[in-house]
Amino acid sequence: MSAPYKTLRQSASDEFIINKSRFIGYGSPAQTEEEALAFLKGIREKHKDATHNCYAYVIGRNAGIMRYSDDGEPGGTAGLPIMEVLKAQGVVNCCVVVTRYFGGILLGAGGLVRAYTQGCVAALKASGVVVMEPSQQYLCEVGYPLWDKVQYALKSLPVQLIGSEFTTAVTFTLLVREKDAQQVLDTLTRVTDGKVETLLEEESFAGWEA
Repeated sequence: MSAPYKTLRQSASDEFIINKSRFIGYGSPAQTEEEALAFLKGIREKHKDATHNCYAYVIGRNAGIMRYSDDGEPGGTAGLPIMEVLKAQGVVNCCVVVTRYFGGILLGAGGLVRAYTQGCVAALKASGVVVMEPSQQYLCEVGYPLWDKVQYALKSLPVQLIGSEFTTAVTFTLLVREKDAQQVLDTLTRVTDGKVETLLEEESFAGWEA
């Protein structure tokens, strides 16, 4: 698989007021430029009455596509500051839109740069920055007497417990980074005296906390 990369976990937003101007920062993952533009279109339709909908997006794990717009704000005071935050955070395959409702007080060039920077930071925090890493999903099964030991071990292991089912035995699904898989499997084998059954179900990129 390819190398890990940083992106956003989900679409989300946050807002704040500066000198009576209302700023709303929206962030969303976007795998393609079409997805980024569709997200932008949705925000524009939602905020048709806004003074500005400034944006930036970065597409491609190598940041091959980078676009931004001031949407009527003075040149370099909105879209570029948003883009600079995305570059500084190293996130790709994502789009950020910062919507502004003018409150009647001019902020000046420096004030606008700070406001749109803050708007992007707020959007990233709301959406959650994650590291997409090569990961594996395992279907596991263990007898009831050993489930407590397994649960205890999982608390200290770098895994995500996706779900569990209790029938004739305990069946549970784990998501683990490819690089951690052997450690996790070895630990589960050790704490169950080899009585855990594991099946690799799929391999994919999955999001882990940055």
